[in-house]
Amino acid sequence: MVTISLCMIVKNEEEVLARCLDTVKDIVDEINIVDTGSTDRTVEIAKQYTDRVFYFEWIGNFAAARNESFKYATKDYILYLDADDVLLEADQKKLLELKETLDPSVDSVSMYYDAGTDEYGNVTIRYRRNRLVKREKNFVWKGDCHQYLEVYGKIINSDISVTHKKIKHSVGRNLNIYQTKLDRGDVFSARDYFYYGNELRENGHYEKAIESYNENIAIKEGWIEDKVYACINKADCYRYLGDFENELKSLFQSFEFSKTPRAETCSRLGYYFQRKQDFHSAIYWYNLATELIPPEDKWSFSYPAYYTWYPHLQMCVCYYRLGDFKKSYEHNEKALSYRPKDERIIQNKILLEKKLNITH
Repeated sequence: MVTISLCMIVKNEEEVLARCLDTVKDIVDEINIVDTGSTDRTVEIAKQYTDRVFYFEWIGNFAAARNESFKYATKDYILYLDADDVLLEADQKKLLELKETLDPSVDSVSMYYDAGTDEYGNVTIRYRRNRLVKREKNFVWKGDCHQYLEVYGKIINSDISVTHKKIKHSVGRNLNIYQTKLDRGDVFSARDYFYYGNELRENGHYEKAIESYNENIAIKEGWIEDKVYACINKADCYRYLGDFENELKSLFQSFEFSKTPRAETCSRLGYYFQRKQDFHSAIYWYNLATELIPPEDKWSFSYPAYYTWYPHLQMCVCYYRLGDFKKSYEHNEKALSYRPKDERIIQNKILLEKKLNITH
């Protein structure tokens, strides 16, 4: 059986650190925690779980801090987590089984990162990360912000999920890191432009976000998946700005890179035509979204709502506007199966059952 070192970087995480460590402390063989300047009880809490607590001065570079944490690992493999991550009970069992059965020739194990969940436990955003890596390979983190672990060799994909349970959001922190990069004259890669665009969009700087996404798209190099979402996210920016012509163009532009439709694009196209009251076209795109299945081994972002309850709920509305209450009810029921306590969907159900004279 292989051994595992947990490596974490933390700062002012007193609200969530124990929650995280409680989900992995009985699985890993060593816990290494690097504090980057906490002023709360984070270090005190960390020392309740391990005597391997270290200090590293924050220099505005996540990759540097993560690489520092990896230096302290002594076991066969390194597992990294953020303080606001947890392993749900089912995933704890899967990780323990993996630990007991892992072929030591494997250099890295990827896991899902469920970066968001709704109040009903539905995953709202998911992607893969190289999460468990062989220590002796000395893999290195790169990137000041939205860093990535440069991994190569024998990589296997697992069905284990790490679940992100954020309590607070660091508004503007990542934007400041990118501004520092700009101020010192760093040359941005296609990846930098994509993630800088995301930070700008999330902070309401839509025009600048569009510029950054266009820079990403214009560079021939770079991950094709980033370019797909650069188009989709750019469309969102145009919608927020009320520029619906360019919203539509950007959505169709995404097909140049994805080659086949994504539910994330189809649902947005459905919403575009729904706003135009072209309900037949809207239904076409929403229905297509429900027929698509995100590949299990996909590494880029996936937003399961666009494949499941969201297009069904929107088709409920579209069919209602067309006077087809039976189909409206059918799609509302499908949406309800994913969100059983959603007040909007429950109210739809009550209304449609009256229209259809359905009694229980």
